[in-house]
Amino acid sequence: MKNIFEELKLSNETAVLICSPYNMKYFSGFSGGEGYVIITKENKYLLVDSRYTGIAKEEAYKDFLIFEFGLNYPLADMLKNILLENQIKNLVFEDDFISVKVFNMFINIADNIEFCPMSYDINKIRMIKSDEELELIAKAEQIGVDAFKHILSYIKPGVSEKDIAAELEYFMKKNGAEKTSFDTIVLSGERTALPHGVPGDRIIKNGDFLLMDYGCVYNGYCSDMTRTIMIGKADKKQKEIYNTVLNAQMTGLNVLKAGIGGFSADKAARDVIDEAGYGDYFGHSLGHGVGLQIHELPNLSPKSDIILEENMIVSCEPGIYIYGYGGVRIEDLVCVKNDGIRNLTNLSKELIEI
Repeated sequence: MKNIFEELKLSNETAVLICSPYNMKYFSGFSGGEGYVIITKENKYLLVDSRYTGIAKEEAYKDFLIFEFGLNYPLADMLKNILLENQIKNLVFEDDFISVKVFNMFINIADNIEFCPMSYDINKIRMIKSDEELELIAKAEQIGVDAFKHILSYIKPGVSEKDIAAELEYFMKKNGAEKTSFDTIVLSGERTALPHGVPGDRIIKNGDFLLMDYGCVYNGYCSDMTRTIMIGKADKKQKEIYNTVLNAQMTGLNVLKAGIGGFSADKAARDVIDEAGYGDYFGHSLGHGVGLQIHELPNLSPKSDIILEENMIVSCEPGIYIYGYGGVRIEDLVCVKNDGIRNLTNLSKELIEI
């Protein structure tokens, strides 16, 4: 993985404290989720309690020193000794994750040390994916694609949103997924206007939009996709909304490439929806990064200041949501390339009517 000292341009007297499970996984290889990573210029430490010592020894990269804290060696003493032994004067930490309790512990043990909040800079390191990461994400997305093909034969009037969500999750886990990458969203009828609604007991029926937003985790990496289909035949307004979202999504996909700003990508897709008269019904950003986390940098949004680079993974997911009527979202997961994208969601987007 990338050298955090080179990426952040840190001095020799600096240590980096990692507490978040995703960054621990990225920088140390340890997937246990609970522990502390401390990286100095010369040494790398993984600190865990006895529940995780075994898995830490199996998973951590070979250049990590693994220490077990507990009753015989309290965590505070261990941390203090590491800081003293490495003559640390500056401590970089994840200000968007660290608890007040842990922060106060460091204040009490770290005399004359300057605290440097750098969550954003640490998280940015993960934006550009390695070839191995890309293929793990592609595999996770393919499981989702296969699940979509499977679910089409399961969907029919009379089944509930919960039934469809359960079948999607079961299929993904039976086909290599560790777990879902977020809570599965399956919504029908007027409930499709809830961008992040929760599947309920509503029975799908003819005339409904059916929106499915889901993903899975494969070897630690996430996938994400959304498809909206029609139960029965779509009427004129439903077709208009669907085609507006599809045109916006295709416009967004067509402008995505290395060198474009996240703001510009969002605007290109948003302008299509605005010009069709539905601008007030598209309230979220065009997309987000996906990797070890389902939502990570970079963002494709009106406020994004990030310039896309090759091998960033982003979603492209415009939507229209009319409360009390229904909504449509179409989402692909893509890898940014110098000359365009590699679309990992290998599916047709022509409106499906069941």
